[in-house]
Amino acid sequence: MNQFDCVVVGGGMVGSASALSLAELGLKVAIIEKSAPAIFSPEQDFDLRVSAISLASEQLLKQLDAWQQLQQWRMCPYKRLGVWEFEQSYTEFNAEDIHQTHLGHIIENRLIQLALWQKLQQHSNITLLCPETLINIEQCSADVKLTLSSETISAKVVIGADGGNSFVRKLANIGTTGWDYAQSAMLINVQTEKPQQDITWQQFYPTGPLAMLPMPGNFASLVWYHDKDEIKRLSALSNDNLAQEISQNFPARLGKVEVINKAAFPLTRRHANQYHKGRILLIGDAAHTINPMAGQGVNLGFKDVKALQHVIAKAIGNGESWHEPKVLASYQQKRRTDNLLMMTTMDALYLSFGHVSPLVKLARNAGLMMVNTVPSLKNKALAYACGI
Repeated sequence: MNQFDCVVVGGGMVGSASALSLAELGLKVAIIEKSAPAIFSPEQDFDLRVSAISLASEQLLKQLDAWQQLQQWRMCPYKRLGVWEFEQSYTEFNAEDIHQTHLGHIIENRLIQLALWQKLQQHSNITLLCPETLINIEQCSADVKLTLSSETISAKVVIGADGGNSFVRKLANIGTTGWDYAQSAMLINVQTEKPQQDITWQQFYPTGPLAMLPMPGNFASLVWYHDKDEIKRLSALSNDNLAQEISQNFPARLGKVEVINKAAFPLTRRHANQYHKGRILLIGDAAHTINPMAGQGVNLGFKDVKALQHVIAKAIGNGESWHEPKVLASYQQKRRTDNLLMMTTMDALYLSFGHVSPLVKLARNAGLMMVNTVPSLKNKALAYACGI
C-alpha cells in the first residue's frame, strides 16, 4: 500500500495549489483527480469560467511559480472597479488609491489549473493519480485509508478539495447549512466594439446585478443575474437574439457586442458545519460555496490554502506532530469565521439590492454615495477585498 503524508482529493485550482504548497514543506503528497485539464493553445476561444484573481491570490500563484506561465498565456489586468444602481450613486474604486498598479486579473479557471498542473507534474514530492476516483475513506487511529478505483492508499491527512458537492465531505459525515437562491446566473462571452478596458463593473437591479469582466483584446465576460425562469428563457435564445437582449438591458457603456458563447448555472450557498473531522480537512468549495456576486469564491479558497500551509509549517517548525487533530483544528479557527463573514456580507448585499422598498433603495444609494465622501473607509474596504 502506497503511503503519503497528505492526499488531496480534487485537482482543481484550490486542490492543486494546496498540494503544491504542502509539497513545498517537504511533505509527500498525492493528488486524486478524475480528468486532466485540456492543453492550451492561443487560438482557443475563452472559457466561460473565469475568476477575478485578487492581489493576495496573485502572490500565492507567484509563490507556487505558476504566475509566469499564466502571463505567457493570457490574462487581463484591471485597475478600477465600478459599482452603482443609479448613475448619481456611481462609486469607483481605483488601484492608485491603495498604491497598487492594479486590483486584480481576470483569468480563465482552466488556465490557472493547467499552470498549477505543470508544476505538480514537475514536483518530486507529488504523485498525481489521474484518472482516478475515490470510492471510500476509513479513518484509523494513526492514518486514513483511501479506497480508489484501482488501488488502496493511506495518508496521515486527507484534504477534500472536490467542490461544492464534495464526496469527501459526505464520507466524513460533515453536514452543511445553506440554501438555493431564487436566482440563476448566466455567463456570456462576448466580443465588444470597444477595446479592452481597465475596469470591471456591476450595476444593480431588483432582479439582480449585471456585470462586465474585461478580457484580453476586444472581449469581455458578462454575468447576468435574474430569476430562474428568465435565465432559462435567455439561455434558449440564439446568440444573435441574446445580443439584442444584452443591448436592451445592459448599460450603454458596454457598447455593442457579439455573443461568442454562453452557459447558465443556479446560485447556491453551502457552508460546512466544520472544516475538519479527525484527519480529514475541507478547503475551497468543499468547505464553502458563496454567492458569486463579488467574485470572491476562488480567492477564499486560496486563502484557505495559505492558512493551511501556515498552520502546518508552524507545527513542523515547532517540532510538533503536524497531522494531529488539535493542530489541524487551528486551520478551521483561522478560516471558518473569516469565510462566514464574507458569505454573510455577500448575502446582505444580495438581499439589500433585491429589496424593492423605496426607503431601502434610498438608503443603499445614499450608502454608495457616502462611500465616495469617506476615502479612508473606501480604501480600507478595497484593500480588504484585494487581500492586502
